[in-house]
Amino acid sequence: MATVTSDPFVGRLVDGRYHVVSRIARGGMATVYLAVDRRLDREVALKVMHPHLAEGTDGGEFVARFRREARAAARLAHPGVVAVFDQGVDGETSYLTMEYVPGTNLRHVLQDEGSLSVGRTLDLLEEILDALAAAHRKGLVHRDVKPENVLLDESGRVKVADFGLARAVSEGASTATSTILGTVAYLGPELITSGRCDARTDVYSVGVLAYEMLTGRHPFTGETPLQVAFQHVNSDVPAPSDVEPWIPAEVDVLVCALAARSPEDRPVDASAALALVRQTRQALDPAALEGRSSHPTRTAAASGAEPAPSTGSPDTAVLGVATAALAGALARPGDTPSGTTGTPAPPTAPDSTPTTALPGLWATRGEGATQPTDRAGTQHTLALDRATVAAHGDAPGSEDGPEDEVLRRAGRRRRAWWWGLAIVVLLAGALTGASWWFLSGPGAYTIVPGGLVGAPQAGAEQTLAAVDLRSDVTEAYDDTFAAGTVISTDPGAGEKVRKDGEVHLLVSLGVKMIEIPTGLVGKPAEEATEALKDAGFTVGDPVEAYSDTVPAGTVVSVSEAEGTSVPHSTVPVLTVSQGPAPVTIPQVVGLGKDAALTALTDLGLDPSSTDDYSETVAAGLVISQTPENGTEGHRGDKVALVVSLGPPLVEIPNTYGRNVTEAEKMLKDAGFAVEIRHPQGISPLNIVYAQDPAGGAGKTAPKGSTIVINVF
Repeated sequence: MATVTSDPFVGRLVDGRYHVVSRIARGGMATVYLAVDRRLDREVALKVMHPHLAEGTDGGEFVARFRREARAAARLAHPGVVAVFDQGVDGETSYLTMEYVPGTNLRHVLQDEGSLSVGRTLDLLEEILDALAAAHRKGLVHRDVKPENVLLDESGRVKVADFGLARAVSEGASTATSTILGTVAYLGPELITSGRCDARTDVYSVGVLAYEMLTGRHPFTGETPLQVAFQHVNSDVPAPSDVEPWIPAEVDVLVCALAARSPEDRPVDASAALALVRQTRQALDPAALEGRSSHPTRTAAASGAEPAPSTGSPDTAVLGVATAALAGALARPGDTPSGTTGTPAPPTAPDSTPTTALPGLWATRGEGATQPTDRAGTQHTLALDRATVAAHGDAPGSEDGPEDEVLRRAGRRRRAWWWGLAIVVLLAGALTGASWWFLSGPGAYTIVPGGLVGAPQAGAEQTLAAVDLRSDVTEAYDDTFAAGTVISTDPGAGEKVRKDGEVHLLVSLGVKMIEIPTGLVGKPAEEATEALKDAGFTVGDPVEAYSDTVPAGTVVSVSEAEGTSVPHSTVPVLTVSQGPAPVTIPQVVGLGKDAALTALTDLGLDPSSTDDYSETVAAGLVISQTPENGTEGHRGDKVALVVSLGPPLVEIPNTYGRNVTEAEKMLKDAGFAVEIRHPQGISPLNIVYAQDPAGGAGKTAPKGSTIVINVF
């Protein structure tokens, strides 16, 4: 599939996760890009809604419809439906992430090949209808079936995309004034006229799609979409063989049934349409499936030759005649085959290709509805030519000659043929009515029994088996219903289901349990949060707490024990460290060493001390601190103290035998205080004969201390 890279969105990282690689396609509501999911390392299709659609008074409706696409498609789990992975908003950008399907789409195939063979058309119809049937069983209508939304992967398998226009059936009854979304070439008449749609609207679109695959063109064209829509509402989709005469009559019947103008004339849903396609395939010979092969009925009719004798069983041959006759009889009054006027001539004998009536797969035709007809059976005429008359007698115009007898015998044969035809028509009508009653009408259905929801699975299956209904079980987690009990049924209790049909049971697995990842404590908060989200949890707002040991931004604890299994609705909360708590440094200068250390330790600080002499601070008291008093810090911060050792030690001068005046000066110069005593009384000599403490080499005392000298 070709991609476009000249787009400003290319190269952008959406929502921190999806790296846009290239543009794939652009539609009316959104643009689709190829992107890489960096988290899961895989290619995805990223669908981005056009920003202008979210503006104005209708912006909210468009955004809601865009987001509804994810919810609708996510309910479908089918290999033929493109899976939706995620939905989100990045700023002003609303986006979806979907399965990326490398390959092409049906539009490109039709552009390359023009038209497809009958066999390939039926193959594609089966895959498309199988995917739509899964949606219809969920109560979803696609509303926009067209070649662009039919993707073909690299192996050729079909995947139906873009449920962006899908709505639940309960929402399908929108008013006629609402905006009609979809491609007009494929819209059902009821969607155009009233805005109402159901599963049969998708069947109509598939019928138009089948016409286009077989003929390479649309059934209705016009210069404006309004002209095309008018034709959908007021005209029947023509038979494909009007364009391509090689197409078998059985395929005409199929296409006209799928694309019937009245919803009541179509198969009730994709499942019924799928059964009709398979029944049509069984009615065709292998040569017809190859495409433009010889089709006996149509070849004989076109050439004017007698058709080959039927090689099928007598019942098959009679049923073929009855089908052709019934088709002609049910056509609108006044309708005639293409190229003829007046009363249709009787059909010839059936061809060698078995023709199946295909009864019971669509509802009874309403008044005025156009029936698919077998032109191979209605365009033949019985003509008694002049050569035949001449072979039996005189030339025309003679009275009471052999020619008159021949004409009389021909008239009797013609009347006998018409009586035979009337009987065949009556028998065919009875057969068709009975077939409709038992295969598609009221006789084909039963009622889904009640009491299944909330019942154990085994009991529900027994209840269904008792009324000859099969059960198909899908399991899902549920917060309300106990494990092993039925959550819902499809169809629901009291609704109709075909006899010997199947009821889908959704059985509870109980509350979904998820394991809390291990190793969260000690991780950065962002990594731990991502691990919880990847495990499937919605993570609560983190709680911040101070920690003396865990670095800031790191997980301290988790509200749920790691490695334990908890309900999926649990909201784990992470406690994240803010680092150490703030502390104001106190004043400890002047305190004793032990008291200062205790005060700082109690605040969570880390104090240390050194000793130094001080002439002003007594020994054992704090001289200074770093940081200073009033500084803002955190628990665990270091605080350095200087503790006083008292005054420094000074050598004591020896003043023995010196004059008192000289001795006093020596001591004061050394930093001591001097006390002069006269134990012997005052003497005119004034000589120091003793000092305390004694001085001399190696003799010290604290600076500022008092030295006593005795004088006589």
